[in-house]
Amino acid sequence: MATRLGTHLMALHSQLLWEPVERRVRATLDGATDLDTLDAALVWEPRRVVPMYAVPPGDLAGVLEPRPPAPAPSVLPPVLGPVNFGLHTTPGRSFDLVVAGARVPDSAFAPDDPDLGGRVVVEWAPFDWLEEATPVVGHPHDPFKRLDLLAADRHVVVSVDGVVLADTHHPVALHETLVPTRWYLPPEDVRLDLLAPSTSTTTCAYKGHARYWSLPSRDGRPAVEDLAWSYPDPLPEAAAVRDHVCFYAERTDLVVDGSPVPRPVTPWSSPAEHERS
Repeated sequence: MATRLGTHLMALHSQLLWEPVERRVRATLDGATDLDTLDAALVWEPRRVVPMYAVPPGDLAGVLEPRPPAPAPSVLPPVLGPVNFGLHTTPGRSFDLVVAGARVPDSAFAPDDPDLGGRVVVEWAPFDWLEEATPVVGHPHDPFKRLDLLAADRHVVVSVDGVVLADTHHPVALHETLVPTRWYLPPEDVRLDLLAPSTSTTTCAYKGHARYWSLPSRDGRPAVEDLAWSYPDPLPEAAAVRDHVCFYAERTDLVVDGSPVPRPVTPWSSPAEHERS
């Protein structure tokens, strides 16, 4: 019986995973170096879909001070992103990191697993990170993930409740491991006049910093928040989607070459859609 690889990889999120890396990793806070290591490992806690760096305590510039672990909620989603670092899904010890008299609360965690060699996982958000001499945003890069950005000539139409929001024959198809195909559309083929800028922003480790648009309520139709996004200044590897607009396939009606595309159920779907699936 053949195994579908994507399904197998998603099933691994129930386990504590790690992978050694061969690169220099540094983190700074307010310009001061807080860690510098050649012995980092990537660690995926159970349910975490992105890794974090774990480093030997001796490669930290500060002092680790134990703290009580944050209580876990009784119900957790199937997968967790890089936020809420203090929530841990594997046994271990939590710490504050104190550097030059400054305390970074709940910013380090030592899993109770001997394979990690005593390394501690370090929170990403408070620090500025370098892999070798290259800045990294969002979270460490996953060596088992990839992006393919392909210029396409498919006919892509995006609508909500019968209102066409985009219609193009010049999309860029972005294929990312374990993520539905994302269609990035030229802004001239998007009805930006029907959308309103959102205050929301997100950061992708592979694409950069995104801005969002919402669909306001109109003619009795409810508003749809953060329906679409774009990267005005993407990272070099995602330059092909600069200023292009991408709509959530989970929240819109997508038609490609005349064929409707079923709405996928992903971490970005609503709770009701997860229940129906």
